[in-house]
Amino acid sequence: MGKRVPPSLTALGRRTLPDEIEVGGTRFRKSRVFKNDFFAVTARYDGIGDEDGRRVLLKVGRTASFLLLPMKWTGRMLRAREEAAFRKLEDVAGVPKLIGRWEQTGLIREFVEGHPLAKGERVADEFHPQLRALIDTIHDRGMAYVDLEKCENVLVGDDGRPHLFDFQICWYLPRGWGGELWPARVLRRWFQTGDRYHLVKLQRRTRPDQLSPTMLAASYRKPWYVRLHRFVTRPFTIVRRAVLNRVDPRKKRGERGRVSDDEPYGVP
Repeated sequence: MGKRVPPSLTALGRRTLPDEIEVGGTRFRKSRVFKNDFFAVTARYDGIGDEDGRRVLLKVGRTASFLLLPMKWTGRMLRAREEAAFRKLEDVAGVPKLIGRWEQTGLIREFVEGHPLAKGERVADEFHPQLRALIDTIHDRGMAYVDLEKCENVLVGDDGRPHLFDFQICWYLPRGWGGELWPARVLRRWFQTGDRYHLVKLQRRTRPDQLSPTMLAASYRKPWYVRLHRFVTRPFTIVRRAVLNRVDPRKKRGERGRVSDDEPYGVP
């Protein structure tokens, strides 16, 4: 096995997630860590002696300091944002049900059985119409999902339906915080247009046979602000990736922070 990721690049530093947690009077044991990056660590917990075989997912935001700077505030902030999104969408099919908070930066939600959508995967005929309806519902709630760029950000449930599970960077600004003022409405509209663009791109990557020639051509035309965002952030991304590749001895393939099957806990 390769060297471990430096603790400073993981959400809890040298701390680890507990082996067991209690949720609603039921004990759950840690079974699988899916991701452990700078901002959060996410793990599945299985019910102990639970006849129904219940599972929950625990996501804990950053608590560790970085370069002697306290960073727990980022974990609290991201937890609050994601909690607000789940509560806003608590009655929407395709969005996991929020169970509650855990300590200062964590959230516990239901675990959805399934697998990440893969490029080239042939999903059911109704999968993409269902995903589009799910995104439309999120937009109707005054939100934008923002995180549809990668196939693996969509979960294909064992029921064959699409599920969205990570709302850490979604766009949602309450009315009381100026969410209905002109600048916020413009940003929301841009993000929602970006969601619709990425929906077509995801369909091109998995079920291009469902797209008309016009839609297929549109899937290659990025909105101007998507191109602007890439132009502005690309230099930062290149520098960040170079620094992380030097600091992190494991040069991962795919998304950094994702824990592979042969790393059952993914933490020091």
